[in-house]
Amino acid sequence: MFVVMEESATEAQVQAVIDRLVNRGFTVHRSTGVVHTVLGCVGPKEEMDPRDLEVMEGVKECHRVMSPYKLASRSFKPAGTRITVKGVEIGGDMVVAIGGPCSVESKEQIEVSAEQVAKAGAKGLRGGAFKPRSSPYSFQGLGEEGLGLMRDAADRYNLFVVSEVMDHTQIPMMSDYVDIFQVGARNMQNFTLLKELGKSRVPVLLKRGIAATVEELLLSAEYVMSGGNYDIILCERGIRTFESYTRNTMDISAIPVVKKLSHLPIMADPSHGTGRRDKVIPMARAAVAAGADGILVEVHPDPDRALSDGAQSLYPAQFEDLMRQLRMIAAAVGRTI
Repeated sequence: MFVVMEESATEAQVQAVIDRLVNRGFTVHRSTGVVHTVLGCVGPKEEMDPRDLEVMEGVKECHRVMSPYKLASRSFKPAGTRITVKGVEIGGDMVVAIGGPCSVESKEQIEVSAEQVAKAGAKGLRGGAFKPRSSPYSFQGLGEEGLGLMRDAADRYNLFVVSEVMDHTQIPMMSDYVDIFQVGARNMQNFTLLKELGKSRVPVLLKRGIAATVEELLLSAEYVMSGGNYDIILCERGIRTFESYTRNTMDISAIPVVKKLSHLPIMADPSHGTGRRDKVIPMARAAVAAGADGILVEVHPDPDRALSDGAQSLYPAQFEDLMRQLRMIAAAVGRTI
């Protein structure tokens, strides 16, 4: 249920509505917009009659929400969510680019990567310190040492840091290094992890699972938001279909669908979406044209010698060319990059 307060509603009137809802067993999440305060209410199956709230002073209107995700719904925040990370706004007019290697391999590698993606115009540095690999014998990452190397390199080139958290026990340690927690496709429905991230106030980049529907993605975001962390960035990274030419099938249509259903910003990861270097650039272009708020691209100084995902990593020169192309596309749809 959503309660929209009048523009002129006083703080006392807002609190009176909150108190009444809490007394009826609801959990209330408050969203303060430019004009109206909206109260998102999650509670017992025997919900209140909206008319009981609409007659209260300061209340403009009250609506039941039929979708299973309440806080992630566009109804909760019609204007859309904007998340600021180290001075960079995600979800606004700018399309934000995040680049870097699949995994942190050495100090020299991540330093060169940070320098090159920053030079091309990226705002964030991505890189895995803990790598979930299909084979237990593959490179698993440098752990906390890798996070430290990435933090140092990002600070040197004024970039924010995005890295994947694998387990809820890693959250306190990683909070000292990262600006955005990434939840990978394999962990999209790791509800224990999502609940713990809800207690954090570090933004979360939530990737769509390899066989997840858009509704399931939004419900996973709901888990984080229900804990009080509203800074969620969704990410379309391709889904598994019968097609075998590409690593996954990049679902570009999910971007405008999410934009209609949810107020949360959404990025695109064409690197995992295709698994092929020669397909990353055209899919990144398509994602920006479709309304993506950012792109997450794997870039490596020497992809042929990368310890993970070299085949889908761009050469620095390719990333620079991609950024040049995206500036033209962003301008065509009324945005910047």
